[in-house]
Amino acid sequence: MKTLLNSLSSGNWRALLACFLYFDTGFTVWVMFGPLAPFIHKDIAMSPAELGFLVAVPVLGAAILRVTLGNLYQAYDGRRIALMGIALSALPSVILLLSPSAPSYTLLLVLGVFLGVGGASFAVALPMAGSNYPPKVQGLVLGLAAAGNIGAVLDGFMFPGLADHFGWAKATGAALPLLALAATAIFFWAKDLGPKSGSAPHAFLSFCITLGGLVALVLAVHWGIFGAGKTGVLLLPVLGALLAIAVLPKHYRSVLVEGDTWVVMLVYSITFGGFVGMSSYVTTLLISLYQLPKLEAGLFMSLLAFMGALVRPIGGLIADRISGVRALVLLLAGISVCDFTFAAWMPPLPAGIALLLVTYLCFGLGNGATFQLVPQRWKGKTGLMSGIIGAAGGIGGFYLPVIMGIAKESTGSYQMGFATFGGLSAVAFALVVLQRTRWMEWALPKESSVVADTMRGAAVRVDSGA
Repeated sequence: MKTLLNSLSSGNWRALLACFLYFDTGFTVWVMFGPLAPFIHKDIAMSPAELGFLVAVPVLGAAILRVTLGNLYQAYDGRRIALMGIALSALPSVILLLSPSAPSYTLLLVLGVFLGVGGASFAVALPMAGSNYPPKVQGLVLGLAAAGNIGAVLDGFMFPGLADHFGWAKATGAALPLLALAATAIFFWAKDLGPKSGSAPHAFLSFCITLGGLVALVLAVHWGIFGAGKTGVLLLPVLGALLAIAVLPKHYRSVLVEGDTWVVMLVYSITFGGFVGMSSYVTTLLISLYQLPKLEAGLFMSLLAFMGALVRPIGGLIADRISGVRALVLLLAGISVCDFTFAAWMPPLPAGIALLLVTYLCFGLGNGATFQLVPQRWKGKTGLMSGIIGAAGGIGGFYLPVIMGIAKESTGSYQMGFATFGGLSAVAFALVVLQRTRWMEWALPKESSVVADTMRGAAVRVDSGA
């Protein structure tokens, strides 16, 4: 405890707390449609695929906007960017709270993009928190700031009960006091001491183009411009990613020619994508599969999200000891087995909750293990890679509810959805195994490598003596 307090006192703890609140409330707003989806579905007629698309749009919005918001942070004051982000992510609650009649499905899709600005806070909150502390405590500081993803727990506890009493549109207003608290903390306490480079006007224009372009793409998919049925929905993340890449400086695009980048992106799209995508959809899943009451389904969602968020730092700690490579081999295998078991068995409620809990534990541990690798592989490019890999995680989170909704609508069961993600996890597992020997050359920190070399040397001496 004394070491922890000493570490926190080595920098500006108020700025760290402000960044935590910014990320925490942003995450709460980001996945708000998830626990509210059963209530929205009661008022607005939607197919399972349309419901899956609705809860997936905020996830995709954060994935794409995280890249250009991170680029804006590199060029402009993070404190002002955070206040802008809070204001944009508050717009959906304000509009729904003041709306005299039930909103249309089309309007909800547009508002979903703005909810994604809350999830994109990752790209500002973490580097701004780290800028207030010395390098020797960056791991602790970034871990504490990233613990803001526990904001998803609030959704399951707060929104279903309010929606049951006041209606789902009015329930969204509960996010406004939380955002106001974060804005107050950012205004009075936050400081951005990070170095800046690039053109702030160009970076701001890139963000605005991405935000507006993403709204246009979502509406175009909804109207069938890119193909009727499921084609446009499945193409949307690709189109959104191409839009974000097109408006970025060249140094952002250069790392995309590296094979390791794509493997790690796939891994994070399964671990973090699974966490946020399932958090957006699991309430609907539990109600559909097990006929759980809406409030109970929301509480289970909170429990699962809490467990996944809680173990993320533990995943990083384990990876520090055995390397992220070894950890991910085990965790990806675990995710794949859980998904395939669900697909083959479609278990009863107790076993289903147990399987989901194990899957969430693997998600959370895998998130920590993945980012143990990033500073080892891409030294000096950690911020850049965090944005790109984080975007891949968000895109994975978009596809999960969409595929689940399509599976339910097409076959009447979620088996195809679980089997699809089990197969993707198996592919990621195989790719990490294939890269294992080469990756282990850089995967462990220098201190761990020295210890490993010492142990190997001692073993050789023992064998020689024998």
